[in-house]
Amino acid sequence: MITRAIKRSRQGVNLVRGLRFRLAGAFLLFFLLLLAGLGIVVRQLLVNIVTNQTYALLDEEWAASKGYLRIENQRPLWMADPVDPEEALIVSRIQVGGPYLIADTDGNILQANSPINQTLGLDTEKIKQLIAKAPQSPQPPAREVLIDNQGTSFLLHYGMFPDLRHRYYLLLIGRSLGDGMKTVNQFTWRYAAVVPLMLLLCAGLGWVVAGRALVPVTEVAQTAQRITGSNLSVQIPLRGSGDELDRLIQSFNRMIQRLNRSFEQTRQFSTDVSHELRTPLTAIRGQLEVALFTAETTEHFRDAMVNALQDVEHLTSIVKALLMLSQAESGQVVLQMTTLNFGDMVRDMVDQYQIPAEEAQIHLEIDCAEDVTIRGDKVQIGRLISNLLSNAIKYTPAGGSVRVGVGPRGDMVAFWVEDTGIGIPAEKLPHIFDRFYRVRRSESNPVQGLGLGLSFVSWIVQEHGGKIDVDSTEGKGTRFTITLPLQPRDVAPPPSVAADHARL
Repeated sequence: MITRAIKRSRQGVNLVRGLRFRLAGAFLLFFLLLLAGLGIVVRQLLVNIVTNQTYALLDEEWAASKGYLRIENQRPLWMADPVDPEEALIVSRIQVGGPYLIADTDGNILQANSPINQTLGLDTEKIKQLIAKAPQSPQPPAREVLIDNQGTSFLLHYGMFPDLRHRYYLLLIGRSLGDGMKTVNQFTWRYAAVVPLMLLLCAGLGWVVAGRALVPVTEVAQTAQRITGSNLSVQIPLRGSGDELDRLIQSFNRMIQRLNRSFEQTRQFSTDVSHELRTPLTAIRGQLEVALFTAETTEHFRDAMVNALQDVEHLTSIVKALLMLSQAESGQVVLQMTTLNFGDMVRDMVDQYQIPAEEAQIHLEIDCAEDVTIRGDKVQIGRLISNLLSNAIKYTPAGGSVRVGVGPRGDMVAFWVEDTGIGIPAEKLPHIFDRFYRVRRSESNPVQGLGLGLSFVSWIVQEHGGKIDVDSTEGKGTRFTITLPLQPRDVAPPPSVAADHARL
């Protein structure tokens, strides 16, 4: 029982914290504020309409009063024709439609339609205050709002009205806002009664809309839960709406594809490393076992130890290369950038490879422009040149040629190595920069290597802001073209570079 209660409590907490609940809640809050604001605006509009209509009615009655009212010997007389029903109606409406009062300048009431001194508090003192503020005819009347003892608001028009002897009397007429405000209040209560129902409908609609809108997000979450290292081919179908959720699905699918490629590369790397390390280890073990069980002389033991040491050296070179490449790709290798005469470096490296090229019966030539400078790490740039030259000589049969060139190309410098070797199949080209990747063919099987050289080349070019292109025709040769940012000669090296030259 307690466990069920805890589960229900957790489900309730998760529901409240869920994105669907928050979206529906935000929609409901917005709609509540919208309805409240709309109700306030409409109510104020109704109040203004009632007030303006009442003022318009008072203006008409005030104008009629000036035409029909006469005061003789302090006696108010209404001069309407009793035979004319319209005039009689106007006068009757003025006298009984609302507060009506005529008083002399001393505050004495001459005529009134009700005990307004009780309902509106218009006693002698209040009347004298109104007289002091009242404008004289023919000026427009003054306006005032009074509230009676029952809380009803009254709009009043009042002013000083002359008799035939030019003595002035206070004329006051008014209208109640009670009926109009009653209508406004009825609207307010009915609107307030309808709002909860509208909010309930809005909450249901918001919950449904939020749920439908979050279906793709839920699918993404469910797909992410199904993803494992062995199941990275999952793709979420697009909704076809082209909205933000479709873009989210596209981004998620691309991320899965990148993860899949990364996992494939990691698996392939693990396989290649295992193979590359197993070969020298097997050879070392074989040499030692042969020496242990079959060697009979010191010379036999020496030969076994020499062969084992050669395999250990090969194993060490693999480990060093892997460690260096791993450090480079993880950002642990800090490039020491200096100003380099790239043309001189290429010429020096070509001179070093002339002897290996002659031994392999390969013609090595160079076409290098003068004074080509770049910003780069001398060690890494040297490794880049060496790897490309070594590969070109390695995969070119006897009697072939290797041509090296350096020259400016706009604001870049181009460095190319072209050979007449065995070439690379078109389907293999996208993989030649992968670690441990080597093209497996009968004519290249005798060639030894770790398959890491071009991985280093790709990393070095990338870190120097350059680009590498490969063109190859199987059986005819391969051309590697590298472009690096060119540093103009009139650009002074940074202070750190100048200090390095001073120390050298």
